[in-house]
Amino acid sequence: MNTESLEKHFNDKIEEDIRIEPKDWMPEKYRKTLIRQISQHAHSEIVGMLPEANWITRAPTLRRKAAALAKVQDEAGHGLYLYSACETLGVERDDLLADLHSGKAKYSSIFNYPTLTWADMGAIGWLVDGAAIMNQVPLCRASYGPYARAMVRICKEESFHQRQGYEIMLTLCKGSEEQKNMAQDALNRWWWPSLMMFGPTDKDSKHTADSMRWGIKRFTNDELRQKFVDVTVPQADILGLTVPDKDLKWNEESGHYDFGEINWEEFYNVISGNGPCNRERLEARRNAHDKGEWVREAAQAYAEKKSRNKAA
Repeated sequence: MNTESLEKHFNDKIEEDIRIEPKDWMPEKYRKTLIRQISQHAHSEIVGMLPEANWITRAPTLRRKAAALAKVQDEAGHGLYLYSACETLGVERDDLLADLHSGKAKYSSIFNYPTLTWADMGAIGWLVDGAAIMNQVPLCRASYGPYARAMVRICKEESFHQRQGYEIMLTLCKGSEEQKNMAQDALNRWWWPSLMMFGPTDKDSKHTADSMRWGIKRFTNDELRQKFVDVTVPQADILGLTVPDKDLKWNEESGHYDFGEINWEEFYNVISGNGPCNRERLEARRNAHDKGEWVREAAQAYAEKKSRNKAA
């Protein structure tokens, strides 16, 4: 088949909602778009372990400590699923990690903010993982098979993380005045960065149109952001917390909440490497990678020895 026929066959599969698999022909731009999105997603899971790991040793109870450990472990697993999915597109994991450690590759802007109190663990679970679920559940139907299948398990675990975070916030809000104030402070600091997680507005996004056309994404950034606000504001009301947005109000005509303007200057500043914790996060990842070199070497030596023994 010539390129024109292959492209038509590819487009027909996209139109009929048939999954694209690793051995199928695909346009180079589609492949590069997937590599960018999946690797960015994987990097976000790995870097996302850092702000929460900061509180494992300071969790208020043994139960909370065990849950925090399990959550961080889940996130490591999510990163591994996604790196594996990305490798099916013909890239090497070492190259993906090199791009992360050099600052060339991006990850979610949300993980460049500090975790100042235990309430931040609740806010991250409730808001950050809640935003992740809103974005990721449609990815279970992404057009690329390995990515979609990885997302099924990831979304199940993210759902647990979101409920865990909300339960932390609920416990704090039912506690002392100081604890409720701590929860409100965490909401104040994480609300706007959580809205930024969905990416630029549709008119400013460089990738949304292609991702929608190819069935990688099913909803635009703005659509997902609106769905998140509509779901989350009533949850804040149940907690007795105030969303830090003076322009927030229910719009009877549209059936959605109207909300204020996002500080896009802050968003672009953070993704450009100038957020509160950008340098700290990358340094921690580089150090972890360097210190783990002996483990990778030992695993490789063991695999080679096992292979030789099997051959003999």
